[in-house]
Amino acid sequence: MHTDAAGDGTFAGGFDWNEVRFVLAVARHGTLAAASVELGVDQTTVSRRLKALEARLGIRVFERHQGALVATGAGERLLEHGRRIEEEMASLAHLAGDVDVQLRGVTRITAVDSMVSHYLAPRVAEARARFPTLVLELIAGNHNLDLGRREADIAIRLARPSRGDLVIRRLGELAFGIYGARDRRGGPEAWPFDPAQAWLAYDRDMMDLPEMRWLAERIDPQRIVFRSNSVDALMQVAAAGTGLALLPCFLGDGQPALRRLPLAVPGREMWLAMARELRDVPRVRAVCDWLVAQFAADAPRFLGQAVAAEGPDDRPGGVA
Repeated sequence: MHTDAAGDGTFAGGFDWNEVRFVLAVARHGTLAAASVELGVDQTTVSRRLKALEARLGIRVFERHQGALVATGAGERLLEHGRRIEEEMASLAHLAGDVDVQLRGVTRITAVDSMVSHYLAPRVAEARARFPTLVLELIAGNHNLDLGRREADIAIRLARPSRGDLVIRRLGELAFGIYGARDRRGGPEAWPFDPAQAWLAYDRDMMDLPEMRWLAERIDPQRIVFRSNSVDALMQVAAAGTGLALLPCFLGDGQPALRRLPLAVPGREMWLAMARELRDVPRVRAVCDWLVAQFAADAPRFLGQAVAAEGPDDRPGGVA
C-alpha cells in the first residue's frame, strides 16, 4: 500500500524551512551565539529550535568538539539536504526579484574596504547616469560574502574564487609597493630596503594574505610598530613618518604625502564573480560589463603605472 510521506505523524508533514535555516546557521558558525546573530534571534531560541528538531528526528545533529558545535554523521546528511534546499530557496528569490527584465532593482557589489571606498564609491555617480533605474549597494568587508545565498550579486575578489557555481572574469592585476613619508631626508638613493626600519602592517588575523607573507619573509616582526585592518589607517600612519607600509599602488600613488620605494613587490590578481544563475539577468549582466570596462580602462592605475604621465621627477621613488 502506498504511504504518503507528507501524511500525519511524519517529519515531512510538518516540515518547516526555518528549522533547516537554524541547523545551517549553527553549522556555518560553530556556536549558538554566532548563529543567533545571523538569524536575528536570541541564543535561547536557537538552542530551543535545535533541540526540538533533534527530538522530532530522533538523532543528534551536533556534538561539541573543542568548544565548537560539529555536525554528527547524521547531522552531515541533514546538512547536505539542507544546503540544497537553501540553494533552491535562493534561486526562487532570484526569480522573484528578476521578473522585470528591464534594468531595474537593486544590484549589490561586495569588495574589500579599500576598493569600495577609493575606487567603486567615486564611480557611483557615473553608474547612476548610465543606469538611472538601478540602485547600487556597495558592501565593504574583508570577508567573502556568499554569492549563492545572495548576500551579494557581484563580488570583486583578490584571489580566484574556487568554490561555488560561479561565473568569473579576470579584471587585471593589482600592484603593491612599499611607501614611506615623502618628506623623509634624502632622495631615493637613501631609501634602501632596510628591514631594520620601523614597519606598519595589517593586524595578525590578516597576516596570511600574500602581500603580508611576502613582507614577513623579509623583516623581523619585532620591527612592526603599528598594525591595523584598515588600509586607510596604514596610509595615514605612514604619511606621518611612523614607518614603512606595503600598500596597493592605486592607493599609495594617490597620496601626496607618500613616496614609493623603487622595489619590486609581487602583485595580486583581481577577479569578478557572480552566481551562474544570475549570468543572464539584465541588471547584473549590465553592471558586470560596466565594471569590466572600468577596470580595463584603469589598468595602468592598478599596475602602478599611471603616475608615469607626471614625469620622472614626480614618480614614486623618483625612478625614471
